[in-house]
Amino acid sequence: MGNDAEKALLQWYLDAGVDEVIEAMPVDRLKVDAAPAEPILPTITRSPAKAAPVPPRAPALSDAPPAAIAEARALADQARTLEQLRAAVMGFDGCALKKTATNTVFADGDPTCGLMLVGEAPGADEDKHGIPFCGVSGKLLDQMFAAIGYPRGRFYVTNTLFWRPPGNRPPTPEELAICQPFLEKHIALVKPKRLVLIGGTAGKSLLNSKEGTTKLRGRDFSYTNKYLDGKEILVRVTFHPSYLLRQPAQKKQAWEDLQVLKHLLAE
Repeated sequence: MGNDAEKALLQWYLDAGVDEVIEAMPVDRLKVDAAPAEPILPTITRSPAKAAPVPPRAPALSDAPPAAIAEARALADQARTLEQLRAAVMGFDGCALKKTATNTVFADGDPTCGLMLVGEAPGADEDKHGIPFCGVSGKLLDQMFAAIGYPRGRFYVTNTLFWRPPGNRPPTPEELAICQPFLEKHIALVKPKRLVLIGGTAGKSLLNSKEGTTKLRGRDFSYTNKYLDGKEILVRVTFHPSYLLRQPAQKKQAWEDLQVLKHLLAE
């Protein structure tokens, strides 16, 4: 580039805003039949591609520690009252969630009222106060049931888990399997006339279903377990209040669920 004319031409390109060479050879775009010049590509040596990390698999029910499930089952078998069951859950250390939780969230409400609600798992407010459904979604739940004549105190509420999962993540199959004996005994001791499952996790877990809330709601189910001695409890499924806060358009369907439940409770 020692030639002054070439330097002047390069400077003209720079002044015109040309700062990148697109092709190695010039192409006359005015000639339609002009064949594009073959680009001269540099030789690039790439290091071998690393395999993408495989995300951890959610544990299946069979992956839950057998010793933890056996201990939970033995404690549930021994409980004869709700207070005994509460004490058993409070003293149970077989679920890893307890190590990261602030409080054990057992239940709230009147266990003799005939109406039992089962939600998913404690959130931040529930973990802080040790009471199920006491946060923003809990306030909406109270408003929903108060609208059909069942304010807080006229229903009994618990969750599938007694401890908050970190970051409010969904419960794993392992955690559900460990807590299942306690939940089964919990329902048997309360003996509700009607059981309402709040959200997909509760619906899938207690009904042993792969369907979500949208497909489970609006239908009647019967629930039983080993502690109920063959007795069946009528079950309904509805949306979780936290979902309704994110999807307010679904409140119409939730209201329809409540109207049906009101009719069933009046029978």
